[in-house]
Amino acid sequence: MNHIYYSHKNILLFMNGSLKIGTFSGIPILIHWTFLIIIPLFTWIIGSQILLTTDLIASLYRVPIDTSLITAGYMPYILGAVVALGLFAGVLLHELAHSLHAKSKGLKINSITLLIFGGISSMEETSPDPKVELPMALVGPLSSLGVGIACIAIMYLLSSSLGNAPVAGVFTFVFGYLGMLNIFLFGFNLLPAFPMDGGRVLRAFLARSMPLNQATHIAANVGKAFAVIFGILGIILLNPILILIAFFIYIGASQESAAIQYSFLLRDVTVGDIMARDVLTVGPTMPVREVTDLMYTTKHLGFPVEERGSVVGMVTLADIHKIPALDREAMQVRDIMTRGAIVLPPGAPVIDALRIMSGNNIGRIPVMDGDRLVGIVTRTDIMKVIELREM
Repeated sequence: MNHIYYSHKNILLFMNGSLKIGTFSGIPILIHWTFLIIIPLFTWIIGSQILLTTDLIASLYRVPIDTSLITAGYMPYILGAVVALGLFAGVLLHELAHSLHAKSKGLKINSITLLIFGGISSMEETSPDPKVELPMALVGPLSSLGVGIACIAIMYLLSSSLGNAPVAGVFTFVFGYLGMLNIFLFGFNLLPAFPMDGGRVLRAFLARSMPLNQATHIAANVGKAFAVIFGILGIILLNPILILIAFFIYIGASQESAAIQYSFLLRDVTVGDIMARDVLTVGPTMPVREVTDLMYTTKHLGFPVEERGSVVGMVTLADIHKIPALDREAMQVRDIMTRGAIVLPPGAPVIDALRIMSGNNIGRIPVMDGDRLVGIVTRTDIMKVIELREM
């Protein structure tokens, strides 16, 4: 079980297949389809180990537990479902703590998604401020600690007030188990496995004495090391959740480290500095066949569509591929183009262009000076600048 918050949309491609279940403080709450798998799985695991867990809770908290009602009929699996749902309610509170703190600092929260290994908060893509990131990273685990302590307090209160009644054993089991799980999550999430909360705490601490890109690089390498450890443990223990967590930590650490490095290398470069100024455009009435020939001739895989001096869309190789080959012969650009193209002014930072391309899965952006097309910037142009600056 894990909690991660991401700002980079490319890692969130996994979030396709999520269903919105509500909104809190303007933040969409989603559940991924994998969430519908893990709840029954947890229900079965908790229910099938009910006596073992009851003994552990009784020993840990030094409280007697009457198991007569806990073990009756289908009650083990009912309690398993209650604990599983209660655990994910705690995960949601954890993510809300991250998101509400970030929102209070002016960051835009795209969504919170519950899925197989916990929760993900998707935030706007910005270069993190360590002074903001440190409390934002800590507030999530601290909320888990608070939930855990509250559950334990409720357990002792109900255990004391209900005495030896069989229903007391039920409440002791549920709240004792949730208290134990949330305190475990508090400790687990503080492991310095970037981009988990503990890894972000490590980066914020390192960034006090070194540039952010260096701090991110170190924290990411530590995170990758933890990912390898989690992966090995997952294989040894035959635990697919640990393997999945290892995958997300490794990929997340790699991508966020690269994103911060790109931000550092491109920090003073504008779109106008690197754009191609001689832009080849096509008209909306051009046959698709001619566009294909133009792509072969120029080696360009996309063109702005211009009509009466205004850019009205983009046509790319991806747009052509969406159409069956036999249908293309009778079609014009207007039939397949993407209307309302995303554009940028010459003074826009190049890193913004890269973020837009990654977030929208596009490879080029027209550059407009007012209503006039003055250039085009491609992902290839940006990557060439990054390679040159890395030298």
